[in-house]
Amino acid sequence: MSGTSLDGLDLVATEFWQIEEKWQFKIEAAETLEYSNEWKTRLKNAPELSGVELIQLHTEYGRFLGYETKRFFTENNFEPDLIASHGHTIFHQPEKGFTFQAGSVFEIAAVTGVTTVADFRSGDVGLGGQGAPLVPVGDRLLFSEYEFCLNLGGFANISFEKDEKRIAFDLCPVNIVLNHFAEKQGFSFDKNGDLGRKGKVNQELLLKLNQLDFYRKTAPKSLGREWVEQVFMPVLNDFEITDEDKLRTVYEHIAKQISGRGEGGGGEEEGQGEGRGKGRMLVTGGGAFNAFLIELISGKTPVELVIPANEIINFKEALIFAFLGVRKIRGEINCLASVTGAKCDSIVGLIYEYINKCS
Repeated sequence: MSGTSLDGLDLVATEFWQIEEKWQFKIEAAETLEYSNEWKTRLKNAPELSGVELIQLHTEYGRFLGYETKRFFTENNFEPDLIASHGHTIFHQPEKGFTFQAGSVFEIAAVTGVTTVADFRSGDVGLGGQGAPLVPVGDRLLFSEYEFCLNLGGFANISFEKDEKRIAFDLCPVNIVLNHFAEKQGFSFDKNGDLGRKGKVNQELLLKLNQLDFYRKTAPKSLGREWVEQVFMPVLNDFEITDEDKLRTVYEHIAKQISGRGEGGGGEEEGQGEGRGKGRMLVTGGGAFNAFLIELISGKTPVELVIPANEIINFKEALIFAFLGVRKIRGEINCLASVTGAKCDSIVGLIYEYINKCS
């Protein structure tokens, strides 16, 4: 799994099984491989490539994923039946009918010698869906003891049950913007939110952010890097205030949107702002380590925030994409129309079954 914030490549070795039809899992090993400056730059600049250059990146990145995955399971004495790869999102424009995650499934399988599932989002987009979020299937089947599941990665997304349906949607940008301001000050990320604490909330900017059209839309809905660059950042750039104040205002904006108290309006009938004061909310993703952000969210909603073990915080998304791969191989639904807005539930992913005929 590689997230939009380019924190690194998450690798998880896990086993799944069922007891009385309830899914169980055990993480055998996990690590985050920090990207080299070269890979970080290549992936960040990928949207500007020509068609030929993008195909080359797709192939070379797939080979990179294959070699790192093989190293990982060899070092951990893990013999996988299956590899599931999310890849790295380069384009996500479901409103135009496409999404693209770099990392060729064929290269991964060829390097590792293991059957591989990848390209999980395109099938749902083909059915008219958002292709995101996909994690809610795992939330429902692996983490059902929590009323809400919140992920704080490049973007924040939430998942919960309503009227016997799983509802989920992206809430707002998080680390993709926070990291931008941290990098301007020479840091890769805002550790504990220390940088964010220094500024002051600009109420006019906060109002502008909370009134962006995305927040007026009802679910299903999702966000991508393009929206941040074309819509979110221009609002920030229009204000001649310090970066510290911009960052602090973004923190406030994130907390308000997550708590359901943003001022964008819209979407209440889909549960976007309701019910967050009932039950427990599992919080995962890199943002769960951001003490300042958690303080702000906790202060704006009475829901009980549950911060799990670091292993779950860091690797829940990678774990669930492994689970989506298992569901794909078994021919079981791994994508919910109630979440993505597609025509129907589906079994997404592209399988390359590795059969060695080379000898």
